[in-house]
Amino acid sequence: MPYFAAPDGAQLYYTDDGDGPPVLALAGLTRNGSDFEYLAPHLPGIRLIRPDYRGRGKSEWSGASTYTIPNEANDVVTLLDHLDIERLAIIGTSRGGLVAMVLAGTARDRLSGVCLVDIGPEIDSAGLAAINSFLGRNPAQTTFEDAAEMRAGLMIGFENVPDDRWAAEVRKHYRMTEGGLAINYDPNLRDAVMAASAAPAPNLWPLFDAMNGLPVALIKGANSDLLSVETADEMSSRRPDMIRADVPARGHVPFLDEPEALNAIHAWLEQLR
Repeated sequence: MPYFAAPDGAQLYYTDDGDGPPVLALAGLTRNGSDFEYLAPHLPGIRLIRPDYRGRGKSEWSGASTYTIPNEANDVVTLLDHLDIERLAIIGTSRGGLVAMVLAGTARDRLSGVCLVDIGPEIDSAGLAAINSFLGRNPAQTTFEDAAEMRAGLMIGFENVPDDRWAAEVRKHYRMTEGGLAINYDPNLRDAVMAASAAPAPNLWPLFDAMNGLPVALIKGANSDLLSVETADEMSSRRPDMIRADVPARGHVPFLDEPEALNAIHAWLEQLR
């Protein structure tokens, strides 16, 4: 399996598939590279690179103090160096979009474009509360089938999602152990997020503005409780050239194989050429 060593020695997993211009896909807070399995078949002619953040998926658990966005941004730069890639575009879902914006502010020369998925410089408190309610905790359900039913009821803002999609989703979130289902990331990620939440919220608009001159897209769940319409509209106002899709019947976050999401991603990719 492909691994690379982070600056502190942590062994981090990634996949690297396809030929063509490189695109790095960065998942959400508790997620991993498997999140983009729905999107990958729709990206012919793209080299899609999908890392698992430290403490998530198949990457090494390195401790709560290391689970920070700046660390994750540094890990991305290390991966690019490992793969001998000078510049690439990033599709960043939720936390991944925050990492992408940090890179725009700290390593802009490594970026050729950014597609933000249901994330912006301001984060709605309702969405954060929803994430904190389950973060770092194993599910009460003991089977994948029960967990899929739970997931379908838990995901606010999602409509007309087939049962087999929720069945696939829970197998990305959880692993079966002798004691039942368990989250597939380090539970201490909760401590890291709680510590970050206790600090004053930083002003992220300068990081968004740091993407000026780069092709930028925004894919928003129309029913998202994390990215408000007001924040998305301000992003569009600051970047009138930004490609934007509001995906109907989706909350946080769209699956990215919806027609609206795919149209936006393909239009954004065309701008990179």
